[in-house]
Amino acid sequence: MSGQAFTQLSITERPQEPALSAQAYEKIDREIAKYPSDQKQSAVMAALTIAQREVGWLSPEVQAAVATYLDMPAIAVHEIASFYTMYNLKPPGRFKLTICTNLPCGLRNGNQSARYLQAKLGIGFNDTTADGLFTLKEGECMGACGDAPVMIVNDHRMCSWMSNDRIDALIDELRAAASDSPEPKQMGKKGER
Repeated sequence: MSGQAFTQLSITERPQEPALSAQAYEKIDREIAKYPSDQKQSAVMAALTIAQREVGWLSPEVQAAVATYLDMPAIAVHEIASFYTMYNLKPPGRFKLTICTNLPCGLRNGNQSARYLQAKLGIGFNDTTADGLFTLKEGECMGACGDAPVMIVNDHRMCSWMSNDRIDALIDELRAAASDSPEPKQMGKKGER
């Protein structure tokens, strides 16, 4: 979404129903409490993470709700959400695959692994497969340079030494997991992922 389109949402507009649950706002309050009272905007990354865990992605309405809650301009929240690859600005597939192409991974065939994965899934970076199973993201350093090339599944599971064979095995494993359990564990509001 362009910044121009995003700024059309006023941070004073309130959605018909709350963008986040009371429990999410309680978690955000715990994050805000970690900072001086006049610096609650420092909790923006934690607030976005909490919101994404609850809803599944950061829609403009969710970003605006976080901005309102932290007394920030909506565009400032969007700038942060759009900068980091860990945040989803559209509903992701069931499995978000983030592959590192930074220098250490690149030197150990990370770019080749990324091209292989794109060809195997038939999508580019920031795209989702037609079946909704996989979203592919390009990531920066994941702090595991000795295990390069590295990929993270759904922001939590790190996979190391991603050769073509290991990529094939991982994709097969994830497809099998999806067929064993057709419903994702975490669904967003109103059926959004």
